[in-house]
Amino acid sequence: MSATEARQHDVNGPQHTELKRVIGPRLLLLFIVGDILGTGVYALTGSVAGEVGGAAWAPFLAAFAVATITAFSYLELVTKYPQAAGAALYTHKAFGIHFVTFLVAFAVMSSGITSASTASNAFAGFVNAGFSLDLPAGGIGIMLLALGFMALVAAVNFRGVGESVKANVVLTLVELSGLLLIIFIGMYAVTQGNADFSRVMVFESPSDKSTFLAITAATSLAFFAMVGFEDSVNMAEECQDPIRDFPKMMLTGLGITGVIYLLVSITAVALVPVGDLTNADLGPALNQVVAAGAPDLPFDKIFPFIGMFAVANSALINMLMASRLLYGMANQDVLPRSLGKVHATRRTPWVAIIFTTLLSFGLIIYVVRASASEDGLAQITLLGGTTALLLLCVFTVVNIALLVLRKQPVEHDHFRAPTILPVIGALTCAFLAGPWARADNEQYRIAGLMMAVGLVLWVLTWLTNRGVRAKKTGFRDIEHMEDDAR
Repeated sequence: MSATEARQHDVNGPQHTELKRVIGPRLLLLFIVGDILGTGVYALTGSVAGEVGGAAWAPFLAAFAVATITAFSYLELVTKYPQAAGAALYTHKAFGIHFVTFLVAFAVMSSGITSASTASNAFAGFVNAGFSLDLPAGGIGIMLLALGFMALVAAVNFRGVGESVKANVVLTLVELSGLLLIIFIGMYAVTQGNADFSRVMVFESPSDKSTFLAITAATSLAFFAMVGFEDSVNMAEECQDPIRDFPKMMLTGLGITGVIYLLVSITAVALVPVGDLTNADLGPALNQVVAAGAPDLPFDKIFPFIGMFAVANSALINMLMASRLLYGMANQDVLPRSLGKVHATRRTPWVAIIFTTLLSFGLIIYVVRASASEDGLAQITLLGGTTALLLLCVFTVVNIALLVLRKQPVEHDHFRAPTILPVIGALTCAFLAGPWARADNEQYRIAGLMMAVGLVLWVLTWLTNRGVRAKKTGFRDIEHMEDDAR
């Protein structure tokens, strides 16, 4: 085999099938906004207020600042290397250590699949509530709904990225409408004299923590609502012009969501006392906000359907991200090359889609069964906190990787972040990943167990790809021989 033939060898056959570039700037913006909004603000407003009292906007603002700083690092890297796989790809290029790259890829993939699986369970719950099906929590009915929904997500994902992003547009607009409704109700309540904005400046911590540590813990919690921007870089190979579009669209998307989160948190505290927002017996925090500002609006009937769209969007985007991550890493030979296969007609990474969907099925069964008990629900919440912990660690590595990759210039022009930002980003993300920012240190044990699973998979992957590495070495030897002959 000649060196030329060796370079043409590809898992998809002699004629490489690339992913389909259909995401323009507007679709990219809606993808980013939809991914960040997700279900975080719907679920976390009351919890954040419980940590810091009326100043619930402060942790959201701090989380927005940290996310934006890290986003600058992602922008430089995605415009410098506009390929799928995101954080794992940047780690691979910066350090070239297969084990570290695999762990980063595994952490990001785990966060996506865990989030999507939990969202599938929530979707089934919203369907159950919205249509008054009266299915028992943790029962076979909820499980079938959740599994069926995930199968539908996989079908949309396989159908093509064009169909997926169109579905994302609809879902994003619906979940955005729910949050805008909250804000408009707050504005209306102000005109009626029903809002008390003096509460938004009151800091109250129910624990013995200092103000700084309480805000730190609340920021770590609120940060979960700001993640999502990083998922979009895994779609770089399906964007029409990633180098041109990413900087403007990502920063615009972060700005839009940051403003919405601040307005929602301020509105919530101004209309409802913090003690009520944190009282689960009184219903979801945002339901209480609507009831206080517009008591004649049957939001408790509307909310399940808005929540249905919100979690559906989270599941779709996370499964898109996870499959593209596996595809990109397979092309870098960090994962088995079979995961990089692209369907000849749909031009989607079909093997990666099947693999991530099967993993999600297993997690859905676990999550649905666990939701039948209080202990199980606590484990699900803990799993979500662990996901945020892993992502903060990944963001730390990405910021450091950017500083390393500054020594490796590329030929094309790309976005460049101010040097101080990745330094601040690495320090703040590492700080928020520390035990002082965690409400439950059990998250470290679960993270350790997840990484132990990753270690086993790394060994299997390394053994699987030995043949590929041997062929590459042989190809390089042939190239050297040909150069010597010339």
